[in-house]
Amino acid sequence: MTNKVALITGSSRGIGKATAISLAKEGYDIVINYARSRKAAQETADEITALGRKVLLVKANVGDVEKIKAMFAEVKEEFGRLDVFVNNAASGVLRPIMELEESHWNWTMNINSKALLFCAQEAAKLMDKGGKIVSISSLGAIRYLENYTTVGVSKAAVEALTRYLAVELAPKNIVVNAVSGGAVDTEALTHFPNREELLQAAADKTPAGRMVEMEDLVNTVMFLVSDDASMIRGQTIIVDGGISLLV
Repeated sequence: MTNKVALITGSSRGIGKATAISLAKEGYDIVINYARSRKAAQETADEITALGRKVLLVKANVGDVEKIKAMFAEVKEEFGRLDVFVNNAASGVLRPIMELEESHWNWTMNINSKALLFCAQEAAKLMDKGGKIVSISSLGAIRYLENYTTVGVSKAAVEALTRYLAVELAPKNIVVNAVSGGAVDTEALTHFPNREELLQAAADKTPAGRMVEMEDLVNTVMFLVSDDASMIRGQTIIVDGGISLLV
């Protein structure tokens, strides 16, 4: 019961999986949250177990508040504490504005925005000795991206909520921040109808001379959950190789 514990939503693949493995390497026991693929989640769990860490698998759609509460109840029963919460799970409907329906809006906002508020509430209850909360955002929160309206607006809400949480949870010694990435070639990007165009633009225009890689984002998350970053509060750290600086 003395090991530190980290919960990463959407951690069966992509950035969530890479973050979970990095935290395990730093000595954290891990809670893997997934919504669909038990097989992928178990594969991630096996990699973490091989590192000598304890793993709890929890299936939960984080867009549903009751399922969020049930997930954190499992964490409390299994570990009795939580030290790090990484709000990574995301979804969204990628369509032009004139084709968006109410169901598209609700689905995206629930999973990407509402989840942070209610997960943070539950996480804070388990962070008796303080803790760290980090969300994954994207440049679509502050820049126009084609077909990205619902996701971009939901990520803007995440960044605003990060500021409010940082202030109100500070008395509990809970540090709250976000990481915003440029285009990263993950499985999630395969759902973009203009994927190839996005990747080519990122490769050609990024001032750093290369695209952002998953490791760049994970390294930033790892810094923000470290004690070295304890005085960074309510910030969204942009990791994009400088591409957002171009007008």
